[in-house]
Amino acid sequence: MNTPRTGRKRLVVVGATGMVGGYALRFALGDSRVERVTAIGRRTLGISHPKLTEVLHRDFADCAPLTAALVGQDAALFCLGTYTGSVSDAELRAITVDYTREFARVLKASSPDAAFVFLSGSGADRTGQSRIAFARYKGEAENALLGAGFLDVYVFRPAYIYPVEPRKEPNFGYRVLRAVYPAMRLLFPNQAIRADDLARAMVEVIHEGNGEARSRVFENSDISAMTSSK
Repeated sequence: MNTPRTGRKRLVVVGATGMVGGYALRFALGDSRVERVTAIGRRTLGISHPKLTEVLHRDFADCAPLTAALVGQDAALFCLGTYTGSVSDAELRAITVDYTREFARVLKASSPDAAFVFLSGSGADRTGQSRIAFARYKGEAENALLGAGFLDVYVFRPAYIYPVEPRKEPNFGYRVLRAVYPAMRLLFPNQAIRADDLARAMVEVIHEGNGEARSRVFENSDISAMTSSK
Protein backbone atom coordinates (compact mmCIF):
# COMPACT_ATOMS: atom_id res chain seq x y z
CA MET A 1 0.00 0.00 0.00
CA ASN A 2 1.08 3.57 -0.64
CA THR A 3 0.72 6.74 1.39
CA PRO A 4 -2.79 6.83 2.89
CA ARG A 5 -5.22 9.53 1.90
CA THR A 6 -6.04 11.90 4.72
CA GLY A 7 -9.45 12.59 6.23
CA ARG A 8 -12.55 10.48 6.49
CA LYS A 9 -14.00 9.38 3.17
CA ARG A 10 -17.36 9.73 1.50
CA LEU A 11 -17.89 6.60 -0.51
CA VAL A 12 -20.37 5.38 -3.13
CA VAL A 13 -21.10 1.67 -3.57
CA VAL A 14 -22.92 0.67 -6.76
CA GLY A 15 -24.38 -2.82 -6.75
CA ALA A 16 -24.53 -3.33 -2.99
CA THR A 17 -27.26 -5.98 -3.35
CA GLY A 18 -24.76 -8.19 -5.17
CA MET A 19 -22.25 -10.55 -3.63
CA VAL A 20 -19.08 -8.43 -3.76
CA GLY A 21 -20.92 -5.13 -3.44
CA GLY A 22 -22.70 -6.40 -0.36
CA TYR A 23 -19.45 -7.21 1.40
CA ALA A 24 -17.96 -3.88 0.28
CA LEU A 25 -20.90 -2.10 1.86
CA ARG A 26 -20.43 -3.95 5.15
CA PHE A 27 -16.73 -3.16 5.32
CA ALA A 28 -17.27 0.48 4.40
CA LEU A 29 -19.93 0.94 7.07
CA GLY A 30 -17.63 -0.61 9.65
CA ASP A 31 -14.57 1.39 8.60
CA SER A 32 -13.89 4.31 10.97
CA ARG A 33 -12.04 6.05 8.14
CA VAL A 34 -15.28 6.25 6.14
CA GLU A 35 -17.62 9.09 7.07
CA ARG A 36 -20.57 8.34 4.81
CA VAL A 37 -21.64 5.60 2.38
CA THR A 38 -24.11 6.17 -0.44
CA ALA A 39 -25.44 2.87 -1.80
CA ILE A 40 -26.93 3.09 -5.29
CA GLY A 41 -28.87 0.19 -6.74
CA ARG A 42 -32.05 -1.07 -8.35
CA ARG A 43 -33.32 -2.87 -5.26
CA THR A 44 -33.65 -1.87 -1.62
CA LEU A 45 -31.06 -3.16 0.83
CA GLY A 46 -33.41 -3.71 3.74
CA ILE A 47 -30.92 -2.35 6.27
CA SER A 48 -30.34 0.92 8.09
CA HIS A 49 -27.14 2.45 9.44
CA PRO A 50 -26.20 5.94 10.66
CA LYS A 51 -23.59 6.23 7.90
CA LEU A 52 -25.80 4.90 5.12
CA THR A 53 -27.72 6.83 2.48
CA GLU A 54 -29.63 4.62 0.06
CA VAL A 55 -30.53 5.78 -3.45
CA LEU A 56 -32.77 3.68 -5.69
CA HIS A 57 -31.97 3.98 -9.37
CA ARG A 58 -33.39 1.54 -11.91
CA ASP A 59 -32.01 2.74 -15.25
CA PHE A 60 -28.22 2.89 -15.35
CA ALA A 61 -28.38 3.74 -19.03
CA ASP A 62 -29.22 7.24 -17.78
CA CYS A 63 -27.44 8.30 -14.60
CA ALA A 64 -28.24 12.01 -14.86
CA PRO A 65 -30.80 11.70 -12.02
CA LEU A 66 -27.88 10.68 -9.75
CA THR A 67 -26.09 14.00 -10.18
CA ALA A 68 -27.03 15.44 -6.78
CA ALA A 69 -26.31 12.18 -4.92
CA LEU A 70 -22.82 12.02 -6.43
CA VAL A 71 -21.72 15.50 -5.41
CA GLY A 72 -18.94 15.64 -2.80
CA GLN A 73 -17.86 12.00 -3.04
CA ASP A 74 -14.28 10.82 -2.53
CA ALA A 75 -14.55 7.45 -4.26
CA ALA A 76 -16.94 5.06 -5.96
CA LEU A 77 -16.85 1.27 -5.88
CA PHE A 78 -18.59 0.04 -9.02
CA CYS A 79 -19.66 -3.57 -8.47
CA LEU A 80 -22.62 -3.68 -10.86
CA GLY A 81 -22.55 -6.64 -13.22
CA THR A 82 -24.13 -9.86 -14.42
CA TYR A 83 -23.12 -13.42 -15.23
CA THR A 84 -22.24 -14.49 -18.76
CA GLY A 85 -25.07 -16.59 -20.14
CA SER A 86 -27.71 -15.09 -17.87
CA VAL A 87 -28.54 -12.31 -20.36
CA SER A 88 -28.21 -11.72 -24.10
CA ASP A 89 -24.94 -10.50 -25.58
CA ALA A 90 -26.43 -7.05 -26.13
CA GLU A 91 -27.54 -6.86 -22.49
CA LEU A 92 -24.15 -8.11 -21.29
CA ARG A 93 -22.40 -5.33 -23.17
CA ALA A 94 -24.87 -2.70 -22.01
CA ILE A 95 -24.48 -3.68 -18.35
CA THR A 96 -20.70 -4.13 -18.52
CA VAL A 97 -19.71 -1.22 -20.74
CA ASP A 98 -22.52 1.29 -21.21
CA TYR A 99 -23.66 1.40 -17.58
CA THR A 100 -20.07 1.80 -16.38
CA ARG A 101 -19.33 4.58 -18.85
CA GLU A 102 -22.56 6.46 -18.06
CA PHE A 103 -22.10 6.27 -14.30
CA ALA A 104 -18.47 7.39 -14.65
CA ARG A 105 -19.56 10.36 -16.74
CA VAL A 106 -21.95 11.65 -14.08
CA LEU A 107 -19.59 10.91 -11.18
CA LYS A 108 -16.75 12.80 -12.88
CA ALA A 109 -19.00 15.82 -13.46
CA SER A 110 -20.33 15.77 -9.89
CA SER A 111 -17.11 14.89 -8.02
CA PRO A 112 -14.12 15.67 -10.27
CA ASP A 113 -11.54 14.46 -7.75
CA ALA A 114 -13.23 11.16 -6.89
CA ALA A 115 -11.38 7.86 -7.29
CA PHE A 116 -13.03 5.06 -9.28
CA VAL A 117 -12.70 1.46 -8.09
CA PHE A 118 -13.93 -0.98 -10.74
CA LEU A 119 -14.81 -4.66 -10.39
CA SER A 120 -13.49 -6.10 -13.65
CA GLY A 121 -12.46 -9.70 -14.19
CA SER A 122 -9.51 -11.95 -14.93
CA GLY A 123 -8.67 -11.96 -18.62
CA ALA A 124 -10.13 -8.53 -19.34
CA ASP A 125 -8.83 -7.58 -22.78
CA ARG A 126 -8.29 -3.91 -23.53
CA THR A 127 -7.28 -4.69 -27.13
CA GLY A 128 -10.75 -5.97 -28.01
CA GLN A 129 -9.27 -9.06 -29.69
CA SER A 130 -10.49 -11.74 -27.26
CA ARG A 131 -13.05 -14.24 -28.53
CA ILE A 132 -14.66 -14.17 -25.09
CA ALA A 133 -17.36 -11.50 -24.88
CA PHE A 134 -16.92 -10.99 -21.13
CA ALA A 135 -13.20 -10.30 -21.59
CA ARG A 136 -13.77 -7.88 -24.47
CA TYR A 137 -16.48 -5.95 -22.66
CA LYS A 138 -14.58 -5.70 -19.39
CA GLY A 139 -11.58 -4.45 -21.33
CA GLU A 140 -13.73 -1.91 -23.13
CA ALA A 141 -15.12 -0.70 -19.80
CA GLU A 142 -11.59 -0.37 -18.39
CA ASN A 143 -10.57 1.70 -21.41
CA ALA A 144 -13.56 3.98 -20.93
CA LEU A 145 -12.63 4.58 -17.29
CA LEU A 146 -9.00 5.28 -18.11
CA GLY A 147 -10.14 7.87 -20.62
CA ALA A 148 -12.68 9.52 -18.30
CA GLY A 149 -10.16 11.77 -16.57
CA PHE A 150 -10.28 10.40 -13.03
CA LEU A 151 -7.32 11.14 -10.78
CA ASP A 152 -7.22 7.54 -9.54
CA VAL A 153 -8.62 4.45 -11.27
CA TYR A 154 -8.25 1.10 -9.52
CA VAL A 155 -9.17 -1.97 -11.57
CA PHE A 156 -9.70 -5.29 -9.79
CA ARG A 157 -9.48 -8.45 -11.91
CA PRO A 158 -10.45 -11.43 -9.77
CA ALA A 159 -10.57 -14.94 -11.18
CA TYR A 160 -13.19 -17.25 -9.60
CA ILE A 161 -14.92 -15.42 -6.74
CA TYR A 162 -15.83 -17.83 -3.93
CA PRO A 163 -19.23 -16.80 -2.49
CA VAL A 164 -18.35 -17.69 1.17
CA GLU A 165 -22.00 -17.64 2.26
CA PRO A 166 -24.52 -20.22 0.89
CA ARG A 167 -26.43 -19.05 -2.17
CA LYS A 168 -28.21 -20.39 -5.23
CA GLU A 169 -25.47 -20.71 -7.83
CA PRO A 170 -26.22 -19.10 -11.21
CA ASN A 171 -25.35 -22.19 -13.26
CA PHE A 172 -23.85 -25.68 -13.17
CA GLY A 173 -20.32 -24.42 -13.74
CA TYR A 174 -20.45 -22.28 -10.62
CA ARG A 175 -21.84 -25.21 -8.61
CA VAL A 176 -18.79 -27.24 -9.66
CA LEU A 177 -16.38 -24.43 -8.85
CA ARG A 178 -17.87 -23.99 -5.41
CA ALA A 179 -17.49 -27.73 -4.72
CA VAL A 180 -13.84 -27.86 -5.82
CA TYR A 181 -12.86 -24.51 -4.30
CA PRO A 182 -10.88 -25.97 -1.33
CA ALA A 183 -8.67 -27.96 -3.71
CA MET A 184 -8.45 -25.07 -6.18
CA ARG A 185 -7.31 -22.72 -3.43
CA LEU A 186 -4.48 -25.09 -2.52
CA LEU A 187 -3.39 -26.12 -6.02
CA PHE A 188 -4.12 -22.92 -7.96
CA PRO A 189 -4.15 -20.07 -5.41
CA ASN A 190 -4.05 -17.39 -8.11
CA GLN A 191 -7.25 -18.65 -9.74
CA ALA A 192 -9.68 -17.93 -6.90
CA ILE A 193 -10.44 -15.32 -4.26
CA ARG A 194 -12.99 -15.13 -1.46
CA ALA A 195 -15.74 -12.59 -2.06
CA ASP A 196 -15.17 -10.94 1.31
CA ASP A 197 -11.41 -10.66 0.76
CA LEU A 198 -11.98 -9.07 -2.64
CA ALA A 199 -14.44 -6.56 -1.21
CA ARG A 200 -12.13 -5.71 1.69
CA ALA A 201 -9.30 -4.96 -0.74
CA MET A 202 -11.56 -2.74 -2.84
CA VAL A 203 -12.52 -0.68 0.19
CA GLU A 204 -8.97 -0.53 1.51
CA VAL A 205 -7.55 0.86 -1.71
CA ILE A 206 -9.57 4.08 -1.43
CA HIS A 207 -7.32 5.12 1.45
CA GLU A 208 -4.31 5.17 -0.87
CA GLY A 209 -3.20 8.14 -2.92
CA ASN A 210 -0.34 10.57 -3.25
CA GLY A 211 -2.05 13.40 -5.13
CA GLU A 212 -0.76 12.30 -8.53
CA ALA A 213 -2.94 10.91 -11.32
CA ARG A 214 -2.50 7.18 -11.80
CA SER A 215 -4.18 3.89 -12.53
CA ARG A 216 -3.52 0.46 -11.10
CA VAL A 217 -4.63 -3.02 -12.07
CA PHE A 218 -4.89 -5.68 -9.38
CA GLU A 219 -4.85 -9.23 -10.73
CA ASN A 220 -6.04 -12.13 -8.59
CA SER A 221 -2.54 -12.72 -7.18
CA ASP A 222 -2.27 -9.04 -6.21
CA ILE A 223 -5.62 -9.14 -4.42
CA SER A 224 -4.58 -12.25 -2.51
CA ALA A 225 -1.35 -10.57 -1.45
CA MET A 226 -3.24 -7.47 -0.28
CA THR A 227 -5.58 -9.48 1.92
CA SER A 228 -3.02 -11.96 3.24
CA SER A 229 -0.98 -9.09 4.67
CA LYS A 230 -3.91 -7.94 6.83
